[in-house]
Amino acid sequence: MTGFHTILLIEDDPGIASGLQTGLGREGYNTTWKSDGTSGVNYARDHAPHLIVLDVRLPDGSGFDFCRQMRQLGIHQPIIMLTVRSDEMDKIIGLEMGADDYMTKPFSLRELLSRVRAQLRRAYGEYALSEGDLLYAGDLIIDRGRGQVLRGDYDLNLTPTELRLLTYLAQHPNQVLSRGQILDAVWGYDNSPETEQVVTVNIRRLREKVELEPGDPELIRTVPGVGYKLAT
Repeated sequence: MTGFHTILLIEDDPGIASGLQTGLGREGYNTTWKSDGTSGVNYARDHAPHLIVLDVRLPDGSGFDFCRQMRQLGIHQPIIMLTVRSDEMDKIIGLEMGADDYMTKPFSLRELLSRVRAQLRRAYGEYALSEGDLLYAGDLIIDRGRGQVLRGDYDLNLTPTELRLLTYLAQHPNQVLSRGQILDAVWGYDNSPETEQVVTVNIRRLREKVELEPGDPELIRTVPGVGYKLAT
């Protein structure tokens, strides 16, 4: 899982950046460090690293805004955000902006490596979407081989996490899936009140892209007290 994978680190603290580069390098990852959000976004756009580690507090703006910029530019690689607080709102905002995961400082290198490996497995490795028959969800066509979700000729431009989430729901049509089941299948997380919020936020993001009326969803239904189901 290492060796050919490149990681972009966007972090303004040289000490933290140096330590992370050393630790990631020892595991075989090729890392590039940018100390501000603008140069980080430009590098991600021009060089397409496999994964991005993005700090929330940067000298030229908020990491949340830079995360949103990257998604708007069509940068779909996994993004792990680093926050300095355990504030639940920080985590929710990061997920709303398009982040795939978050970590609260201080954290151990071992924990970061575990999150990095999990994101890379899901995006490119054993859990990555592979070629196969097309899946259908309502009027949507899910092309797993090309990593696209189409409504007619229009590409809905889903992130890899959103694509995995929709694919998992589409593979279980009309089946009620708990947040715990979704967490395990899409993220590999253990179920807890905190991690359940990851599902809630990502379902909301997904609805904004796939539902004709996100406020009154017809495709991805909420089953109160249980979880969600994809209605066909």
